[in-house]
Amino acid sequence: MAQCGMSNYKRIFMDGYCYYITLVTHQRNPILLDNIELLRKSFADSMKRYRYSIDAIVILPEHIHMILTPQQALDYPKIIRAIKYYFSKHCEEKYYAHLMQSFSREKRGSKPIWQKRFYEHTIRDEKDYQEKLTYIHTNPVKHGYVENINDWQFGSLYYRN
Repeated sequence: MAQCGMSNYKRIFMDGYCYYITLVTHQRNPILLDNIELLRKSFADSMKRYRYSIDAIVILPEHIHMILTPQQALDYPKIIRAIKYYFSKHCEEKYYAHLMQSFSREKRGSKPIWQKRFYEHTIRDEKDYQEKLTYIHTNPVKHGYVENINDWQFGSLYYRN
């Protein structure tokens, strides 16, 4: 029987599908809201290179959930890499300097901004899509940032209302 685990994890690339993505900062460093304009520029920069839409998104202090639909499925890891790269390249040191000591000698040349990997789930059908959409929109309530989902201004639901 095959064993499932991160060591043999395979991403699925299927054109025409949506992908639920979660990005998390290194050691859950809560820097995203303080750098929301930089994050917006990071997305805008990636959109200059790759064609995709964001169906839903929520940004919390230390992580992002989104439903992304790339024009070409093989592009979604490149899209994530581009967003993370731009943000990391332009983020001020004051937001991550306290984490530098925990980096090993091999990693000293890089910045501790993001977790190396990201979570991805290929959305299979309308039910799956609606479940992920609800999860994204209710995440600020789940984490106790707001009581009403319409009050969280760092997400796509806020801009639809």
